[in-house]
Parts: sequence; C-alpha cells; structure tokens
Amino acid sequence: MNRTILIVDDQPEIVELLGLYLEKESYRILEAFNGREALQIIERESIDLMLVDLMMPNINGYQLIKKVRQNMHIPIIIISAKNEDNDKILGLGLGADDFIPKPFNPLEVIARVQAQLRRSYSYKQESTPQSESLLIKVGDIVLDESTYSARKGDVTIPLTKIEYRILELLMSSPGRVYTKQQIFERAWNDYYMGGEEDNTINVHISKLREKLEENPKKPNYIKTIRGLGYKFVSQI
Repeated sequence: MNRTILIVDDQPEIVELLGLYLEKESYRILEAFNGREALQIIERESIDLMLVDLMMPNINGYQLIKKVRQNMHIPIIIISAKNEDNDKILGLGLGADDFIPKPFNPLEVIARVQAQLRRSYSYKQESTPQSESLLIKVGDIVLDESTYSARKGDVTIPLTKIEYRILELLMSSPGRVYTKQQIFERAWNDYYMGGEEDNTINVHISKLREKLEENPKKPNYIKTIRGLGYKFVSQI
C-alpha cells in the first residue's frame, strides 16, 4: 500500500512542486494550505508523514505540530524559510523530526522523507508487542510502550516518538551514563556529528524534564553528567 504524505504550505506552487516529485516516488499526496485544513484532513485520513511550513494563516506550523503531537506519533518534517537556530530548536522541541530550510532541493526532500519513513517503520516493527506491552519501571516512573507514554503515580504523561526513545534508553539501565552520541543515534537512528545535534538533544531533554520533574531546573530523574552525558536516577 502506498504511503500517504500530507503537504501543508500556504504557497500553492510549493505544494504542487513537492507533490509532483513525491508522486513520482509512488506516494499518495494530500494537500492543505493552512493548519486548520490540515487538522480536518488528519481527522478523516490515515497519514504516514507530514511536510509542514511554519508561517501559515489560521493555525501556523508551530501550533499544528503541537496539536498533532498530542495524539499522533507520525514523522513530521518542517520545510520553512524561517531557518534561524531558534526556529529550528522550537520546531524540533515541539515534536518535529527534521527541518529543511527553504529554498530546498526537491531530491533532498525525497531522501529525507524516505529516511523518516524507514525509521518510523523500523521503530514500529521493533516496538510491536509480541504478547503484552513492554513496561519499564524505575522508581515511581513507568514507561508504557503500548501508549508511548510515561506514568508518574496516577498521572499519564504523553511523549513524542523521540522523547519516548530517549527515555526508553535512559531507563533501560538506571544509573548508567549515556553519551550524547549514544542518545542521538538511538533516538534519531542517524549518525551523530555534534554541534546542532547537541542542541537538538538538549531541547528534548529539557522537554522531558518539564514533563517529569517537579522542578525542571533542579532535576531529580534525568541527571546531567558534565562532559559526559545523561543518566536516569530512581527516586524510590
């Protein structure tokens, strides 16, 4: 079955260009020209990946990503002329999986789409429960594979796909220090180059702390080991 890609951009020429190249690769293409239209399509269609512009009317790209991530874990690639570091960090922090600046090479977009779909498929295969869903419990934090969420006491904490992968790695060996390279290559399934990858990891660790910690500025669970990386610590 062909994978379905939703292109969300308020510039019709961009949507048309991307659609032509992706259709040549046998993808099924859906189009939206603002965030509101995109949400309406998502409600009635099964989407495998989204290409999202940031600056759009009605609901912008940031708002759209945030809403989608509340319920879905599909790959999201931002394609935007807003390519300052802060724009990238904010988009990735909200749950996007990749960022492509405009102007772009359509062939690069195809390559990144294919990479994200491979990773998504591989991750679903790895995480499909054979009998019961995988639960990782460390202290009072329980990681639930079946819902891609964490539980802290009676509170359920939704996680993005990347947040889940990071937490799964850290909680698999409590007390063990994982380097940024190990975290990036496990969570993003990609080669670690440092620099921008470090900033991306820092953003996602910060988001996890906001969700798990009583005081994110003084974390009790996810500890920074200066010069080395991070570790997860049980509080019980």
